[in-house]
Amino acid sequence: MTDFAVLLAGDIAATARLKARLAGCRVIAADAGIGHAEELGVLPELWLGDFDSSKQPPRAGCEIEIAAYPADKDKTDGELAIEAAIARGATRILLVGALGGPRSDHAFAHYILALRHAGAGIAIELDDGRERCWPLTPGRTLDADLCAGTQFSILKFSDVTGLTITGARYPLDKVAVPFTSILTQSNEATGPISVRIETGHAILMAQADPDRH
Repeated sequence: MTDFAVLLAGDIAATARLKARLAGCRVIAADAGIGHAEELGVLPELWLGDFDSSKQPPRAGCEIEIAAYPADKDKTDGELAIEAAIARGATRILLVGALGGPRSDHAFAHYILALRHAGAGIAIELDDGRERCWPLTPGRTLDADLCAGTQFSILKFSDVTGLTITGARYPLDKVAVPFTSILTQSNEATGPISVRIETGHAILMAQADPDRH
């Protein structure tokens, strides 16, 4: 397994837990995501993007490999960074700074990218130090080692069928949930949970315990 982390421009909390998760990961920064590198104690091997939002523009002699793209393009910098990680052999990808920040549309794009690449067989997770997300792959059970009392939700991107949740205050057993339903908002773990869907597109979002890996 080859682990990569992609640094994105959203807000993060540089907790000890998040820093520990980055240990052993190869790192790629997308545009302004480079700003998280020092705080997290990592050195990206690649820094890419159109550099329209970075406070640190590419400079001659930079020890990091740089790949510059035009601002007029049909892919986001985050999308390019994920593709670069896969091209370098990534089988597991941690998206850091994908969940919040000044651009809500970027967060939405990161959810879609996570669903796309999870469907293609890449183990992908989103983590900003405060919250963690895992795309749900139809027909496969996702086990999340949550602490008792952890709040979590299932974010749906389509109608979902066969939703099963165990290890939670509000368990479900093979329930069909329409896209417009908020039934899956604000559940609570009683310990490690398991989540499964049979069809549809959804993401598990959980509050992060800063003291656990």
